Amino acid sequence: MRQRTESRGAAHQNPGGMEHGRNISPRGDEARRAPAQARPTQRLHGLGQSLWLDSISRELVDRGGLQRYIDEFSVTGLTSNPTIFDKAIKGSQDYDQSIRKHSAAGRGGEDLLFDVILEDLTRAADLFRPAHDASAGVDGWVSLELSPKLADDTTGSVHAAVKLHERADRPNLFIKIPGTPAGVPAIEEAIFLGVPINVTLLFSPVQYQAAAEAYLRGLERRLDAGLHLHVASVASIFVSRWDVAAAKDVPDAPRARLGIAVAKQSYVCYRQLHVSPRWRRLAQAGARKQRLLWASTGTKDPQAPDTLYVEALAAPETIDTLPEKTLQAFQDHGEVENLMPDDGGDSERVLAEFEGLGIKQGALAARLQEEGVQAFAASWDDLLKSLDAKERQLRKGG
Repeated sequence: MRQRTESRGAAHQNPGGMEHGRNISPRGDEARRAPAQARPTQRLHGLGQSLWLDSISRELVDRGGLQRYIDEFSVTGLTSNPTIFDKAIKGSQDYDQSIRKHSAAGRGGEDLLFDVILEDLTRAADLFRPAHDASAGVDGWVSLELSPKLADDTTGSVHAAVKLHERADRPNLFIKIPGTPAGVPAIEEAIFLGVPINVTLLFSPVQYQAAAEAYLRGLERRLDAGLHLHVASVASIFVSRWDVAAAKDVPDAPRARLGIAVAKQSYVCYRQLHVSPRWRRLAQAGARKQRLLWASTGTKDPQAPDTLYVEALAAPETIDTLPEKTLQAFQDHGEVENLMPDDGGDSERVLAEFEGLGIKQGALAARLQEEGVQAFAASWDDLLKSLDAKERQLRKGG
């Protein structure tokens, strides 16, 4: 991997390729005329893709790191999950004062944890508010995950989504609900109730389609009820975990190709959905597209380029959320050459190749989603235990 150099770029003034809330979808030669002198992250914005940061910590917010990413790396949003907060809070003294304050007020367990998490995310939301306002609500979002314990609880997920969004009191905060069988009806109901939703843990075009249909049903119910349709949503497709699983299940399988092929197929579904009569009816009533968000885009294979997924997933009207290391690498030496093809390119051939090696897309997608829920639940439990231990230590004056 090439050595990272210090970034000197300025933030792009048109976050996510959006202009006054209107989607800009450059294609072909027009898309490739982004200024040659622009930094790589700026070029992606010029092509209509938003870059979000897949990381947060008290240090990042307090000491100017997040603002620097906004100013110099064209970052216009942020995602979080239980694993990210587990790493941020565990072993750090940055949260001690906050834990002590909320604990003294009688808070504990998940209530205390969400108090601490929301302090970070609401401050981050305020930093992204200019991007949110400039794009008329299309960009500038931060995301808060529900407790993973609710992954199989539809009613509990809806109740928690409404409560947490009200508690955050920020117009640019998504609530993350996984696209599990229990999560899909919760997504529909939350959209109907006006809660912005980031659908997380999607691993296939089929799972994406279910999430998109839930979004449409929620909007259609709002339309029938005479309610406005300005309820935002994104659908998060996890990419690199496909390649990790393929390398484990079939060591001789081609490296770092499966996840990109699945993403291409999902993008085909996305574009087909938004030329349908069903979508046109909602769009004419004021609905906005549920943009695709590429998640898990850090390269896990040490033999693959560290910017592999970012470069392969360049596509208008999408979002790429990047770990800090990947964002820094792309800003340093990333290249923007080809946009993701509208027709899926070679994705069907690649998927057929993996099918021939014994990798069944539907079965693996279901397994990856289940493993994702389990991994977040494990991080959540670990975080609660760490928080409880720290709270007891602080009460003793440690």
